[in-house]
Amino acid sequence: MPIALARRYRPKRFTDLLVQDHVAAVLRGAVLKDRVGHGYLLTGPRGVGKTTAARILAMALNCENKGHTDPPGEPCGECTNCLRIWNGSANIDVVEIDAASNRGVDDARELRERAMYAASQEGHHKVYIVDEAHMLTREAWNALLKILEEPPPGVVFVFATTEPQKIANAAAPVMSRLQRFDFRRIGAGAIRDRLRQVLELEKISADEDALTLIARHADGGMRDALSVLDQCLSFGEGAITAERVRQVLGLIGDELYAELLEIIIERRPAGVFSLVDRIMDAGGDLVEFIGGASEMLRALLMLQVGAEPEGLTEGMRQALVAAQDRLATGDALRMLRLVAESEGGVRRSGDPRLVVETLLLRWTLMDRIVSLEAALGGAPAVPSDRAPSSRGPAPVPSTKARPAAPVTEQRPAARPPAPRPPDGVPEPEAPASAQPAPAPSLETVPFTLGGLLGAWDDLVIEARSQSRFLGEAMTVTRPVEVAPPRVTLALPDDNPMHAEALERQKKALESLLERRVGTRVQVRIAPPATGGPAKPVERPRRLSDTDVRNERLRAMSAKDPALETAAGELDLEVLE
Repeated sequence: MPIALARRYRPKRFTDLLVQDHVAAVLRGAVLKDRVGHGYLLTGPRGVGKTTAARILAMALNCENKGHTDPPGEPCGECTNCLRIWNGSANIDVVEIDAASNRGVDDARELRERAMYAASQEGHHKVYIVDEAHMLTREAWNALLKILEEPPPGVVFVFATTEPQKIANAAAPVMSRLQRFDFRRIGAGAIRDRLRQVLELEKISADEDALTLIARHADGGMRDALSVLDQCLSFGEGAITAERVRQVLGLIGDELYAELLEIIIERRPAGVFSLVDRIMDAGGDLVEFIGGASEMLRALLMLQVGAEPEGLTEGMRQALVAAQDRLATGDALRMLRLVAESEGGVRRSGDPRLVVETLLLRWTLMDRIVSLEAALGGAPAVPSDRAPSSRGPAPVPSTKARPAAPVTEQRPAARPPAPRPPDGVPEPEAPASAQPAPAPSLETVPFTLGGLLGAWDDLVIEARSQSRFLGEAMTVTRPVEVAPPRVTLALPDDNPMHAEALERQKKALESLLERRVGTRVQVRIAPPATGGPAKPVERPRRLSDTDVRNERLRAMSAKDPALETAAGELDLEVLE
């Protein structure tokens, strides 16, 4: 009876373990130096060599030619003991247990009792290999805890698992009593090379694309790859082709993925439905199709950023190279994000076809990323320090400034139809979307003590329109000395809250004064005892919001009588 490839080509020596050199070196050295531990925990994905490494360790400990192998510490693989262990035959000193079916406390107690007996021969070790160790119950681990801490001489426990976190949750004290080795996932390139070696020994030829598909489907497991290769050999005669591998595994053809890429690039949503129909008619798995589509987008993204994707067939590589300049990198990234959002829905949905078609339609109808320069018709982008903010255009420094025009609004109580404005009042125009209307400049204030004192009330009103805190701070002070660029402000009393509020608003006050005087201003706050005038500064009254609106309306009306006429006849009010 023929032996399956996964068993026939199972490694017999530590050096034969693929990409697990870190494990092989430690175990070989432990055997050579007679420093083998009493308990090991081998973790990692399925099919990467955990149970095989445990068998090799048992072979090396009980090999008849131990100490005479090359390199030292390896089993010979040819003696009676090595062959029995490697074949999985009955052996008194090496016991393999499947924890999935022997997981209870009674099984653990039986194992503990058997471990108390010595090995069958002098110099041999009793090795217990427990596969799927995460299936053991908490009670079973508790039953083994004592013997793992103080095992009999010559006894070695090897636990293999794909889920070490379950052991940590169920029996955390066990983890500290075992030496842990994490096995690595085997890369597609290493799997492909090993498959090629096996086919050469079997004297069978295979296409390179066929080996690539098998290696990609194995997902890091050498055992799975050999099992698929066995299936392909049983499926037909002659060389193994990529088409045969797709038929055995039910894979979607590369031509359908290339067609999907063209539908996305050309933005043909109608093509989505016919494409999904063909996949369904061929019996394709939609979950596998979405997984392949995400792998295609990932490989395309890698090509676009200068990386080299692995595991691609030649046909898929040519399709991606032809498409990498026709689809923006940002679009490929956004589509991958949509896959991550929809993949779980494909698996759980009662109608996965609807989910897949919706996802593909979102790909074809998705807005494309364009550069700002292209969107503006070739115009250069606005520098960030001059870009308009959401609060309106930034004030433009000018030596000539005028008060900002007020915003008018109909009182909400009446809400009559908007009347025609009287003569002399211009009808307001809607602001342009591309470029906001320029803000009117403010009147310049002479940079003298008299100029600032004369305009101080207006400055307070303007400050309150920008910041309530700035306006409140300015109401408790007055300028007492001006020596450009310095302006000295005095407080009316020793209230520390007034001094603190003014100090916090000092920078904002300097900016306000600089806009009104047209040059740099440096504010100095003088204490009342030293910097104040001989006559105490009269503290102005606190202005309410209504006072501010009225003051602003009076100031605007003095400059534009038509505004006062419009406000009176149309019952308008000035808003901030």
